[in-house]
Amino acid sequence: MTGKDGSGEAGGASAREGSVLAPAPKDEEVQFERHLRPKTLDEFVGQEALKSNLRVFIEAARRRGEPLDHCLFYSPPGLGKTTLAHIIAREMGVNLRSTSGPTITRPGDLAAILTDLGKGDVFFIDEIHRLTPMVEESLYPVMEDCNLYIATGKGPGASALKLSIERFTLIGATTRAGLLTGPLRDRFGIVGNLNFYALEELDAIVKRSAAILGIPMEAEGGREIARRCRATPRIANRLLRRVRDFAEVRSEGRITGELARFALERLEVDPDGLDALDRKLLQALVTKFAGGPVGADNLAISISEEMDTLTDVIEPFLIQSGFMARTPRGRVATKRAYEHLGLKSPSQTLELL
Repeated sequence: MTGKDGSGEAGGASAREGSVLAPAPKDEEVQFERHLRPKTLDEFVGQEALKSNLRVFIEAARRRGEPLDHCLFYSPPGLGKTTLAHIIAREMGVNLRSTSGPTITRPGDLAAILTDLGKGDVFFIDEIHRLTPMVEESLYPVMEDCNLYIATGKGPGASALKLSIERFTLIGATTRAGLLTGPLRDRFGIVGNLNFYALEELDAIVKRSAAILGIPMEAEGGREIARRCRATPRIANRLLRRVRDFAEVRSEGRITGELARFALERLEVDPDGLDALDRKLLQALVTKFAGGPVGADNLAISISEEMDTLTDVIEPFLIQSGFMARTPRGRVATKRAYEHLGLKSPSQTLELL
């Protein structure tokens, strides 16, 4: 997917109040992303190999008159996992119900959702790695046999209530695939890893978003945003929104290359796409820990951030771009990190090509 977010969810995708389904988003940023979300695989920019396979799987399932097999998508945040879930539901012509792992705390919460699904509906669980063990174990027979077992009573008189569930498609999304248990991961028939996006793909995403929003933008302006968005569509759209603000105040609403560079510098996003937090991490790694190796926990403490923020949000792009590396002994700064900070690197510094 691309980071273009969009309107309406497939079928009856919106959630109802009072349930464990994710509430209809009211946050302005989320609504902005929804407005830009692509609705079909053809509109979805990037991830070509995964899209090609999904087209085959979806068409085959439609021809058989069966629900699509269960899908698991994993990647750093903002690369399109949620959008793909919406697209799959739309392509299959079914409803989508969505929630997140931390929201479902008991098997009863799971039962409330599953018993309301129609045949072939898509059930999307974001942050699926955060399901409780009890809820996860309740999912196993549902994914395999469409049977949900709910324990009733306690002690010697306890029994299990068996509920038959319509055949459905479970789509799980996670930023931490390594935290999924083997039994859960093995029950997904389709597994896809979403990669960071190429500059050309991001450029196309920014142009598409600007066109949808009616923002006058020169090619150089869009290219500048695409170059500095950490190879992530969600960030590209967010930066577009902020650059638009500068354009409306300083250049009559038109995004030029010069305006985009000015705005992004004011936003502390440098030409390599690193923001203030990225530079803070690299600075700590180089100055406080002599370039490493250092454990992720110590590194997170040194920049006053949570471990999840470091491992899920900051690190993936820095590693992908060659600014740092993970080794058996810990995180280490590369030669490129020293160069980016304008510092002389030790002779033994790891250099990534």
